Amino acid sequence: MLKTIIIAFYFVLPAYFANMAPVFLAKLGWLKFLNRPIDSGLELAGQELFGRHKTWRGLLAGIIFGIAVAGCQKLLFSLPYFAGISLWDYSRWLEFGLLAGLGSLIGDLIKSFFKRRVGIKSGGVWPVFDQLDFIAGFFLFTSLIYFPGWSIIATVAIMTLLLHPLTNVIGYLLGLKKVWW
Repeated sequence: MLKTIIIAFYFVLPAYFANMAPVFLAKLGWLKFLNRPIDSGLELAGQELFGRHKTWRGLLAGIIFGIAVAGCQKLLFSLPYFAGISLWDYSRWLEFGLLAGLGSLIGDLIKSFFKRRVGIKSGGVWPVFDQLDFIAGFFLFTSLIYFPGWSIIATVAIMTLLLHPLTNVIGYLLGLKKVWW
């Protein structure tokens, strides 16, 4: 069981980093010229499409971090320990990283779209959906080149439901986030 958790965690690392990337780039103030809402302020039925916090900078950051982490996984695959916890050989690491980052952020965007439709403001809490949105996007996109199996998907979902709130609290305490959720 522990080995399955380690394998699942290692596999989903590009998504975890992609999901955190927008917060880091915003805090560092990098790529300010891309700090524009993806929806350009467009509304549907009086509600923003995604919200002003869903920016081009965040999308690009997620993709870059996804690719960087997958690249590191490819390099680490030559070491016996990392080969032993890898689900595949990362031969298509660039595609995997791109799909991981893009999928994670698109999953978050889709959740934000529906969050606005049910009347939850940008930054408001939506339990479970706030935790699993990026994971759903990650698995949907990366399954185009590799499907890890349902047991890995279930393990990642449970693990994320536990880890996501903890990382948010840590980000809040470190001053990286304005709210603890």
